[in-house]
Amino acid sequence: MPDLAPMPELAIPVAADSAAAADERTTHGAAIASVAMAVPDTVVPNRPVAERLGIDEEWIVKRTGVRERRRAQPSERLVDFSVEAARRALARAGVEATDLDLVLLATITPDAVAPNMAPVVAGELGATGAGAVDLGAACNGFISGLALASGQIEAGRAETVLVIGGDLLSRITDLDDRGTATLLADGVGAAVLRETGARTRIGPTVLGSDGARADLITADRAGGLLRMNGHDTFKHAVARMSEATRAVLARAGRDLDEVDLFVYHQANSRIITAVGAELGLPFDRVVDYVPRFGNTSAGTIPIALALAEEEGRIADGALVLASAFGAGLAWGATLIEWGMGDA
Repeated sequence: MPDLAPMPELAIPVAADSAAAADERTTHGAAIASVAMAVPDTVVPNRPVAERLGIDEEWIVKRTGVRERRRAQPSERLVDFSVEAARRALARAGVEATDLDLVLLATITPDAVAPNMAPVVAGELGATGAGAVDLGAACNGFISGLALASGQIEAGRAETVLVIGGDLLSRITDLDDRGTATLLADGVGAAVLRETGARTRIGPTVLGSDGARADLITADRAGGLLRMNGHDTFKHAVARMSEATRAVLARAGRDLDEVDLFVYHQANSRIITAVGAELGLPFDRVVDYVPRFGNTSAGTIPIALALAEEEGRIADGALVLASAFGAGLAWGATLIEWGMGDA
């Protein structure tokens, strides 16, 4: 078991203070106006994966929770799925692409080293007045994007921001590695954030990192394939997301019982279950879409939010806690009061 030293006063840098403190500093609030997702049509069940690896299908389910995953075809691009998810989110929010001030795209699997993906997506959307920036925070990319986007809105530097998180992890998966080939998948999610007036509905947010343990999850330029120390990564994921959950609630002055839905990084069903057990969370308030979609890295949080809303598990005014953990190491958590409120 790796050394998981306690975090003094929780050594997670504060990305945003409590909503109340934010209100004292600004007259601008941020809220999520919509979420949407886009995944490949190709569904890969466990059978071909298990046969290639020489293992049983149920071994995959027992160790990961995954029963099927989506994989992009060689001709499909991250940009394609990002644009599709973004268009759906914009339509649901009733926002035109020309209204966007900023496009943030979190991914570790861009279609090319250059150009960056965000400007290409903005261009295809017709977001002619938007700045566009790629984010590299691995599986925590969408949480980081929410923190940056809400901060821009709260500071009065933007009114409408598109945050996209997603990966085509099949592009960096070693199909002969049972530790990753069973888990990794493709998919993208997007959220439209808008200015709401004085009261912000996103935050507080905590972000943390531990570069000393960067070797737990890597993909170098030479081979390009993702390598992961699964055992140690599992332990750190459970510990850090549990700690981040407690920290974000403490900063908000909230209790676990006040949260309507917990949306953790959909990396592995066993990790989600372990975090729930560590915190004593009711099973019905923790989402787990790993069996259907696997681990899409930066895509898991927005995809899970979109699915939960579609299934009626999130209503306007609901309090949602989202937390993720990934390579870097990097992790984070945030609270979201769902909907636009009175805006």
